[in-house]
Amino acid sequence: MESSHQPRTVATVQHSAGSPHQEPNAVGLTGSGWVALAVIATIGPVIWKKAPSILASLDSKIAAIRDRLEEAAALRMSAEAIRDEFVAKLESADHEREALLAQAERLADEMRAKAKVDTQVLIERRCQRADAMIAHSERRAVEQLRATAADAAAKAASRILLERCDAATDARVLEDAIQQIGARE
Repeated sequence: MESSHQPRTVATVQHSAGSPHQEPNAVGLTGSGWVALAVIATIGPVIWKKAPSILASLDSKIAAIRDRLEEAAALRMSAEAIRDEFVAKLESADHEREALLAQAERLADEMRAKAKVDTQVLIERRCQRADAMIAHSERRAVEQLRATAADAAAKAASRILLERCDAATDARVLEDAIQQIGARE
């Protein structure tokens, strides 16, 4: 392990002639040139043999990607059509809902109005029935009162007649009644 406290040593070389150092070259190529030439010579034939298959592979991948893009575009168009259809259905459903609500409100108003009229008619009928029952009860009460009064008058008359009439008065009343009957015929 190196310690971070140790100083580094750097060496420099100076040439005595004062001219810069020249790299060796052969046939006009330096070391880097020869390395590049070797790489090209080694890799070039491989690329030359593989290039058609690589290009064919790339072409097939491009075609597959193009097909996928076309399929995606078709799916997008289909999805947009479905979305538009659902938007139209939602709008239609909203209109239908509003129409149903309006119809329900109209029916409710009609039912309230009919119930009000029916209630009024029922109240009037019951009032008429109650008035008829009261009138009938009054007639029966008057008839009973008359019958009771007539009965009481007949009893009172018979008691008075019994108390005040004697045989002579009875004979005279009987003769008057017979004469009245004879006069009618």
